[in-house]
This record gives sequence, structure tokens and C-alpha cells, in this order.
Amino acid sequence: MPVRTDEDAETRELRQVAAAVAAERYAPRAAGWDAARTPFPRAERLFLGELGFLGIAQPPEHGGGGAPVRQALVVIEELAKVCRPAAFQVFEANVGPAQAVSRLGSRDQRERYLPAIVRGELTMAVAISEPDAGSAATDLTTRAVRDGKGYRLTGTKRWISNGSEADLYLVYARMSEARGAGGVGALIVRGDAPGISYGAREKLMGFRGIPSADVVFDDVLVREEDVLVGPGQFGELFGCFSVERLGNATMSLALGQAALDASVAYVQERRQFGKPIAEFQAVQLALADMVLQVEAARLLLDRAARGADDGLPDTLEVSIAKCTANEMAKKVTDLAMQVHGGNGYTEEYGLERLHRDAHGWAIAGGTPTIQRVRIVSELLGRKFDQRR
Repeated sequence: MPVRTDEDAETRELRQVAAAVAAERYAPRAAGWDAARTPFPRAERLFLGELGFLGIAQPPEHGGGGAPVRQALVVIEELAKVCRPAAFQVFEANVGPAQAVSRLGSRDQRERYLPAIVRGELTMAVAISEPDAGSAATDLTTRAVRDGKGYRLTGTKRWISNGSEADLYLVYARMSEARGAGGVGALIVRGDAPGISYGAREKLMGFRGIPSADVVFDDVLVREEDVLVGPGQFGELFGCFSVERLGNATMSLALGQAALDASVAYVQERRQFGKPIAEFQAVQLALADMVLQVEAARLLLDRAARGADDGLPDTLEVSIAKCTANEMAKKVTDLAMQVHGGNGYTEEYGLERLHRDAHGWAIAGGTPTIQRVRIVSELLGRKFDQRR
């Protein structure tokens, strides 16, 4: 792991601790969990809570460390190089839906949910996508209809990471008759609430330790005090989602960096024609391309992440960073497999697992295609109607 000269001593120490935990605790088990599609064990989540990893960027008054989001991203990166399901726990608690509760929730909501999330006793997943509303998030049809006790929630969510496994769901739903984004709000729903059920877990190409399943709401009662934001505040929700996209980009960065690190070691050890394969120009060019792409993604992510410390990050910078990191991870893990030759095609070296997960993180949180549309929209100051 190269020394980051631009990081302060506290952040460097945190990176070293996270890297040690990844190497000692999760490296020996990650491949087995992946092969068996084993969800990340609750005991391990509690362990991450004890280390303080689940509350790095959460407020001290709720048990968190009160540190900048960038420090949470450092831990996510180091864990994700080895074990994405472990990194995902830190992701969800620091930059995912729990961060939306921290930023947008009422005092009561923060007090009821954040301390248990920080300790690892509760997990929270975000539920946005639907069978006919993926990239077109504002087309969602899940409805929350007011009644005397709160809201009645009905609809189906699809591609929900940690679906069927999470204790809480942050559910985006249509809460008024206003069209498009104007009618969308978000509610906090317990995973064991009467009327909630789950589809079969998807057999995904990657993400194998992060369950994905449909979440079905059939007239689920949600109390008034569990409404995070009402209709008309979609912009605030997606502002928080920009923080989540920083976590997504960090996952991709970790995959690319892990593939690069493995390749640097391999080309100096592997010999052909009587010398290390690092002596061959074709290998050198591939390695150089990997370095260029990883470092470009890292610099763009660092720039975007700076804006999350004092508020919300710039959405243009986030889209640029996410798109670059997502595409980089796919390309660099593929190049690593080529550099490793036949060994790269085996499960033993772990590169195929990096490559499978790279494709998953490129889809999650808004595909590179959607990010490109957002980039041009921000660049030109225009909104593009994809329906016409």
C-alpha cells in the first residue's frame, strides 16, 4: 500500500488500522463467503461497530466519531480491497441511508435509530428502484397514503442491496398526487413490519455477500414519526444520495487499486523466457495504463469528497468521479486478469471476483450512462426529458 503524502497523520493511521483488519480478519474468509453467497455475519457487523467503523462520520451525540466523510471513505476503501461485504456495512452506516437520517431526520429519528446503527445492532438499506423505475427514479409507483394513524405503504421495490437482510428500510414513495419528483418523499420502515415480505434472493454475478431481493409492501402502516421527508423534498433526498455515490465510487476505486497492487507484485515474481514478465514492454504498457486510470479516479474522488465535509458535495464533481471510477474498475480488473494470464482466470488469485464486483458497482447508484447524462445536464445547466 503506497503512503499517501496528502493525508494527515490521523487519517494515515486510520487507513493502516483498516488495512490490518482487512488483511488479518477478512482476507482469509472473503472468498469463502463469496462462493457460498453468505451474507455478512451479524457478529462481524457488531465487531465493526466496536471498532468505531460504523460511526466514523456520524455525530458524537449519537455515538459516532464526528469525523469528515473522507475518513469513512478511507475505511471503506481498505476493507473493500479485500472484502466488499465488510466494506458495505461501513458504507451503509456512514454514507448510505443512515447518513440521510443524520442529515434530514428529526431529533427523535436520529436518537431512535443512529446509536443502534453505529453499534452494529441495526442495519438500514435504501429502497428506491422498482420494476419499472430504475434510472427513472421519479417514475416510482410505490404509494404512501395517509390515514388516521400515519401512512399506508403499498408497492414493490427491486434490486435492493441488503434486501431481506436489513433491519430498516429507507423507502422512497409517492406521497401526494403531484407529478414526478414533486410527489416523492421517504419513510423509515422496519424490516419485520406487518405486511412486508421479500422475494427470492437474486443470484447476481457479483455482490455475492450482499443479498439483493425484492421488498414488497402490502398496506404497511408507517407511523407519522417515521416519515423522513414529505413530498416536495426529493432534491434534498438526492442531495444526500450524492454522498452515497461517493461511497460507490470508493468501492470501485478499491477494486481497481487491489487489482493494480496484485499485478505489481505478480509481474515481478512471474518469470517467462528466463526473466520476470515485468521486463516485457507489453506488460509495462498495461501496468502503466492501470496506474493512470487508478490515479485519475482517486484524484477526482478526492476532489468530490472534499465538498461532503461541510455540507453536500457538488453533484457534477460526484458524477464525474463515480463515472470515472466505475469505468476504471471494470477496465483495470480486466487488464489485471490479462497480465496474470491463465492464473488470472482462476478463482485462486481472486481477480475474477474483483472483476465481477466491478460490474456491480458500475450499475448500482446510477449507471455510467446515467452519470454521463447528468454530467452534460450540469455542464449546460439544462434538464433533459428522456421521455420525449
